[in-house]
Amino acid sequence: MICSMTGYATATQETAHGSLNLELRSVNNRYLDIQFRLPDDFRRLEPNMRELLSKQLSRGKIECRLNFSMLVNTNQAQQLDPALLQKLKELEDTVKSVLPDAPNLSVASILQWPGMLGNDNVCMDTLRETSMTLLLKTLEDFKAARAREGEKLKLILLERVDQMRQLLTTATPRIPALIAAFEEKLRTRLEEALGNLDDERIRQEITLFAGKIDVDEELSRLQTHLKEVERILNKGGAVGKRLDFMMQELNREANTIGSKSVDLEISNISMALKVLIEQMREQVQNIE
Repeated sequence: MICSMTGYATATQETAHGSLNLELRSVNNRYLDIQFRLPDDFRRLEPNMRELLSKQLSRGKIECRLNFSMLVNTNQAQQLDPALLQKLKELEDTVKSVLPDAPNLSVASILQWPGMLGNDNVCMDTLRETSMTLLLKTLEDFKAARAREGEKLKLILLERVDQMRQLLTTATPRIPALIAAFEEKLRTRLEEALGNLDDERIRQEITLFAGKIDVDEELSRLQTHLKEVERILNKGGAVGKRLDFMMQELNREANTIGSKSVDLEISNISMALKVLIEQMREQVQNIE
């Protein structure tokens, strides 16, 4: 299966203490780059999350974002913890005695202080365990999304391969006739320019120059490279780097055909091949 490096998935889990939401998104990248956006209380999960994602994904710039919305009991919402509030006041006074210009604590900051609204019963270990389970679920959806996108990319690439084969089918029969016509034209010019130069010397010159315009070898290599691209696509897996290398090889042969061409149609075919290869290369950049 071919997978794209572009993907997105999200999942939400309701708990007794609030709502957990986890998002995974990715774009193409040369290597695997995982970034996390986690609440402070969930930071210790990062190593485990990174290990899990690294085992399942091989390339792409991945962003893992976890949000937790605390569910506040309405019967406790108006009940501040007096002891904690007093302790917080004392701490603020201590800080301001040393740093008198320090800003005062806002009401919002006080209300959000851990335990201020009686949320000490929240079991963070349970929430962290639930978060890892949620990551597993989201990761499956995420991989499925990348696989669907990868299948689309595969079909696009195979379509381009077929188009290139059609161009090669058009070009290949023209080569012998082009070489023969070029040899005859060159022989006439050499005889006119060199006069009584012996036939063996003329034959050598013709053979030398004819070799410089013969693109049959390049056309054969292109066919071989296209078979290899098909094989890689059908094999599947993490093949993005391999396909990127094959695009370079295809482009090298197409450039050589264009540089050797002495025929307008072959030049046009070379240009069309390079356009298709560039289109393929752009799609390959998104493959894992």
